[in-house]
Amino acid sequence: MTASAAFVSTKTFASRPESEEQSMVRKVAVSSFLGNFIEWFDYASYSYFATTIALVFFPTGNHTVAMLQTFGVFALSFILRPIGALFWGSYGDKKGRKAALAHSILFMSGASFLIGCLPSYAQIGVGAPILLLVLRMIQGFSASGEYAGAATFLGEYAPTNRRGIYCSLIPASTSIGLLAGSFLATMMSTHLTQSAMVGWGWRIPFLMAGPLGLVVLYIRSKLADSPVYQSMSEALDTKQSAVEGGFFAPLKELFSKHFKALAISFGACMLNAVGFYAVLTYLPTYLSDTVGMDVAQSGTITTVCLVSYVFMVFFMGHISDKFGRKKVLIGACVAFIALTVPAFLILNTASFVPVLIVELAMCLTLTANDGTLSSYLTETFPTSVRFTGFAFSFNLANAIFGGTSAFVATGLIALTGSSIAPAWYMVVVAAIALVAMILSHENADKDLQHI
Repeated sequence: MTASAAFVSTKTFASRPESEEQSMVRKVAVSSFLGNFIEWFDYASYSYFATTIALVFFPTGNHTVAMLQTFGVFALSFILRPIGALFWGSYGDKKGRKAALAHSILFMSGASFLIGCLPSYAQIGVGAPILLLVLRMIQGFSASGEYAGAATFLGEYAPTNRRGIYCSLIPASTSIGLLAGSFLATMMSTHLTQSAMVGWGWRIPFLMAGPLGLVVLYIRSKLADSPVYQSMSEALDTKQSAVEGGFFAPLKELFSKHFKALAISFGACMLNAVGFYAVLTYLPTYLSDTVGMDVAQSGTITTVCLVSYVFMVFFMGHISDKFGRKKVLIGACVAFIALTVPAFLILNTASFVPVLIVELAMCLTLTANDGTLSSYLTETFPTSVRFTGFAFSFNLANAIFGGTSAFVATGLIALTGSSIAPAWYMVVVAAIALVAMILSHENADKDLQHI
């Protein structure tokens, strides 16, 4: 891309009426928020309703086996996420961010809606869990482009000195999706009987994904691709580039020219994957099933933590704009290494106030990573492979470490007999992530066109 081409494109975008530019940024923000909200509301619902789903699809006489089967389906749904990341990433880098995000939301919300329509094991036998697994894998394939694509899209619109707080909207929308799932689960567990929950209650959050997906699709149909992406496209011979290299040309470029950055990004994403799923989706199950805490109390704690988490994420995005992504991400690694084991020891007291304080502290530690990671990954790769690099590193880490976190934690407790075994697992992952971040580079002050 030539400097003159970049200048012309940027000037064209800047010369639009201010109200038009603000309207476009607002639409990008709203569509990014809602897309991630749907994805994580679905994942939260699956985790928070895990005990009920186990009864509907895996009615064995052994509760631990049923829970492991339920979390096993959760983990297996992540297998297609790296493959989906390569597909949607290449699509977004080759054909545009807008097109990739518009199509991925259809598959993602559609699969979630169909989960809410599934018959139970009692109705069709083994076909029920098989259909559940298939739909979870379709959802995982489609969702793999959502987080990375939305963060890339929004980051490319954001001003350089405020990219951190702009991109923090993505994890904030994620936590709000989890908050909505937690709130719904708490209200339903309080007001519905067990038979109602098993019969129809668990279906409600999944059915909601259908109409929400159509709303996001409509908003995204009104968007234009980011000025950074348009600048790159205008600098290329579009007729020729559409033929050269094929659909997966961004993938080839990523592995041949940016493998080191990809490996470091994967390391940074490992801690986010384990920490996010362990702290925000597994702990409610851990507190009720392992510690023996009242379900309503653990749900209330989760709700309070998720509300606080939203504000913490924005705060950490702002801090990363002031001090850089690398320092904040290293701080998160050190905090997880030092605090996780003591935190789990306190969780095992099952006392409301101490557990609330500890979960809030763990949320603050996690937001140092989560509120910074989306801007860090956006700044790590050049425009031609930004979507692919972000999506693949993020989703590969989530497939290996995120989707399996609840399964591994439950299995470690059963294997070792120690209720704090998951804490040591998090410490090891945090140590690996720390090494990756020490090897990383700081790009917070750079224009994305110059990376």
